Amino acid sequence: MRGKKVEKRIIKPDIKYGNVPLAKFINFIMKGGKKSVAQGIVYDAFEKMAQISKSDPLKVFEEAVKNVQPQVEVRSRRVGGANYQVPLPVSSARQTALTFRWIVEAARNKKGQPMREKLATVLFEASQGMGDAVKKRDEVHRMADANKAFAHFARFSK
Repeated sequence: MRGKKVEKRIIKPDIKYGNVPLAKFINFIMKGGKKSVAQGIVYDAFEKMAQISKSDPLKVFEEAVKNVQPQVEVRSRRVGGANYQVPLPVSSARQTALTFRWIVEAARNKKGQPMREKLATVLFEASQGMGDAVKKRDEVHRMADANKAFAHFARFSK
């Protein structure tokens, strides 16, 4: 590898709940550096979730994140002139990144509602173990399960 290892930036907890993962999620929602807009969307979605679920929206958010987190994924490995899809465990940093990406993508792909409502719906569905984000996680797990035969190539990984 060239160069030196880049240090991870420390993210400050969000303003309203004092939660670091939520602050990171707000950063995933953000477009074009407009953090206050992203915060407004997330906090409005949390208020909507509180109405839907009749419980603490932070707990619903944490449950949704836990339900969407992938444990294994497939990575392409070239062995002897052939490419194999090798199932590998997912690191914790990548787990949260994929989780947030899938939740935001599921919300953005819904049509006909404001983003705060779409986000509230997706987070609530994910906390119940259903919805598009959970489907995406299941799809990744299924792919890893289908390629279990190539797991022995994982030891040749970088």
